[in-house]
Amino acid sequence: MTANIVSDAEQDVAAVNVFDPSWWADGPPHGLFKRMRQQSPVHWNPLPDGTGCWMLFRHAEISEVSHDSETFSSRRGGVFINPDQLVNLDVISNMLLYMDPPTHTRHRKILAKVFTPAAVAKMEEGIRARVVTTIDKVIESGRADYAADIAVPIPLLILMELMGAPEEDLPSFYDWTERIEQEIRSPESNSGAGVFMEMAGYLAQQVARQSEAAIEDSLVMRLRNAVVDGAELTDLEIVMFFGLLTFAGNDTTRNTAATGLLTLLEHPEALAALYADPTLIPTAVEEILRWTSVVQWFARTATRDVELDGKRISEGDKVVMWYGSGSRDERVFENPDVFDIHRPKSEHVAYGGGGRHFCLGASLARMELRIILEEVLGRMKDLRLDGNPELVPSNWAYGLSTLPVAFTPGARSDA
Repeated sequence: MTANIVSDAEQDVAAVNVFDPSWWADGPPHGLFKRMRQQSPVHWNPLPDGTGCWMLFRHAEISEVSHDSETFSSRRGGVFINPDQLVNLDVISNMLLYMDPPTHTRHRKILAKVFTPAAVAKMEEGIRARVVTTIDKVIESGRADYAADIAVPIPLLILMELMGAPEEDLPSFYDWTERIEQEIRSPESNSGAGVFMEMAGYLAQQVARQSEAAIEDSLVMRLRNAVVDGAELTDLEIVMFFGLLTFAGNDTTRNTAATGLLTLLEHPEALAALYADPTLIPTAVEEILRWTSVVQWFARTATRDVELDGKRISEGDKVVMWYGSGSRDERVFENPDVFDIHRPKSEHVAYGGGGRHFCLGASLARMELRIILEEVLGRMKDLRLDGNPELVPSNWAYGLSTLPVAFTPGARSDA
């Protein structure tokens, strides 16, 4: 790090460690984020081990860094503060999330066609059927843990269907995602390497099963048959692809579904408006994405000395982008601390700040969230809290472990 002169306006936040768990007891610290945007938008954040990293709180700098993969690398130093978080960097760098162009560009193309808006639109009927049958399991009781009963299984089951995985393997997929998130929250748990080893064994079984069954269009077989620069993907590359799809393709959507409903329950006028007019749901989904921004941050590493907002970032410095803060930047959003389901088109950064690492599955996630709300609000009437929600303790992801709700009991779809 190159030393910077700290202005009077920044003095009171100079020693703030945004990662400190005390800031996160009640979820993302939006009051602190606002203060940082105003006083220290490009902030040197001290860490307990005596090191530190740069933090970005405004939309503009987050977007700038996201679009400049030449200066701000995902490959060099990884996307977390600890380079070897999850597994050794040399291993995890085979994951798309950790790649820079041109390698990233070539690998992303393997699955890009699966997640185009046109391709995703063809999945709507199947996704809706999956949501309907999931709601069927709780609709007659009038009570549910919305996080566990609705938000968790739906994205996982949809992803598993795309992969060609049998539904009875749901517990394994759930266990893998939980252990990966635990490793991100608590690197000392060292659970990441074991997960990827288990995935490797599972993939080998699935490739054999799907090959024998002549399944060709599943995500698993697309990876197995992919060719990049004239060569097939290595087993390690396939496992890393599979791991990313399993985690990223499920975790963000399930957390958004759960925290999104909690947000609506905390804003009853918005919930009532959606019950009365379901055509508002697509814009409500965008506002939920902006408001919750469930992935709070990712990091990059500077490949050269560069300035951001007058601060000198040195080669090798870590740079953390706070998406939850960028999505409430007063310079971009009018009344950013107001939850407004009528908000015009939103340039939130819930799926990243744009650029080459913009979320590959964003179109699918938006459709899932829309259909979940359409079916839930269409069938689960008079939704209300039925106990205290429990936050997942994390400064990286905003999620709920439980969300107890009650509603007017209804009939199963097959009744």
